[in-house]
Amino acid sequence: MNLSVIILAAGAGTRMRSSKPKVLHRLAGIPMVEHVYNTCKTLGAKQVQVVYGHGGNQLKEQCQHFDVEWALQAEQLGTAHAVQQASPAVNGEDVALVLYGDVPLTRCETLEALIKDVSANNVSLLTVELDDPTGYGRIVRENGKVTSIVEHKDATDEIRAIKEVNTGILAINASYLNDCLKKIDNDNVQGEYYLTDIIALAVNDGNEVFTTQVEHSYEVEGVNDRKQLARLERIFQRGIAESLLTDGTGLADPERIDVRGILKAGSDCFIDVNCVFEGEVELGTGVNIGPGCVIKDSVIGSDCIIKPYSVIENATIDKQSEVGPFSRIRPGTLLRENSRVGNFVEIKNTTLGKNSKAGHLSYLGDSEIGKDVNIGAGTITCNYDGANKYKTVIKAGAFIGSDTQLVAPVTVGKNATIAAGSTITKDIEDDTLTLSRTAQKSIKGWARPKKK
Repeated sequence: MNLSVIILAAGAGTRMRSSKPKVLHRLAGIPMVEHVYNTCKTLGAKQVQVVYGHGGNQLKEQCQHFDVEWALQAEQLGTAHAVQQASPAVNGEDVALVLYGDVPLTRCETLEALIKDVSANNVSLLTVELDDPTGYGRIVRENGKVTSIVEHKDATDEIRAIKEVNTGILAINASYLNDCLKKIDNDNVQGEYYLTDIIALAVNDGNEVFTTQVEHSYEVEGVNDRKQLARLERIFQRGIAESLLTDGTGLADPERIDVRGILKAGSDCFIDVNCVFEGEVELGTGVNIGPGCVIKDSVIGSDCIIKPYSVIENATIDKQSEVGPFSRIRPGTLLRENSRVGNFVEIKNTTLGKNSKAGHLSYLGDSEIGKDVNIGAGTITCNYDGANKYKTVIKAGAFIGSDTQLVAPVTVGKNATIAAGSTITKDIEDDTLTLSRTAQKSIKGWARPKKK
């Protein structure tokens, strides 16, 4: 059978105290609903439908890259009503899997176990045992077989003593799902149409209800407020940290790392505390990342040292290079082998050649810098005239003195030297010394301006 998934994402999430839909709040850098969607694609779902309500335009806009169909639930009348907005569009022969946009950490392995039991008109239900099941619908059994689910508000004291509860996640033949939805009423304390009523209907029809229990309760935890979201964030990050440790990456503190995307690390890497990795980041072997660094969509070669509080984005750093502390490496930057970038240096759209260095307090933008170049402190490539950007070329072996301004477009020749404090507006030939300072003079008796 093919798999079709219905993701329920229509709730307002008032306890989040936010103007945006609850399912758009981020976990590990992406909206919760995107975690659920990614799980659907990993499972190989043929069709995915998202049932939306509150903040629908915002949801569609932020999730426009999803390959899904959208179903509007104009009124929130319960989970069965929500599913009914999408279920008629599912092929009757498919397995319909109902998931929730605010339950982001359900593992694929768990769902694969759930859907394998679906055949004919059987129902497959995901359950969990909780020490404190208050507020959850209880799984009622007779002789070990599920007979019904009773919501907490409708339950007797005897039923409330049951620890096994419903997670809301179920899989069922799509044709049978639609048959059941037509029979569900709202004769309950909440006055809502409960999806869980399907269980009693299936039992009355003589169909079996299979259950799969989750290995970890966090897999089925929904997010209703920011405290719950923060709790799941740490659970998610701890899982990533454990995988990194298992694969040979050293972490100063597994509780103080955030990966918001994919982090690939070679052997013998070390990551200090409070580092953030976003997008796709790849570390070679023996990379050392200092505390407080932020690295996004970048490749860092083997044996590199990234010193504390450096920010690296969309860049490539070749092996044995050093960056930081307090450096900013912006998109389009390539640092060649054994290059050095020091404190308070900002580099953008620039190639810094092999063995070249920019030690302190410089800005290098839209530049091509050859090997064995020294960039003195306070050097600036003046690449922008207010309307257009221009390129600076510094050839191999050049020495750029401190406090130099290179007004692009300009080329500095091989082994050229620029004296400190120069402003360069014209190309410089190879093997020359260039300076643009006037002779030093002193004016006696000159008084500084005073405040009026």
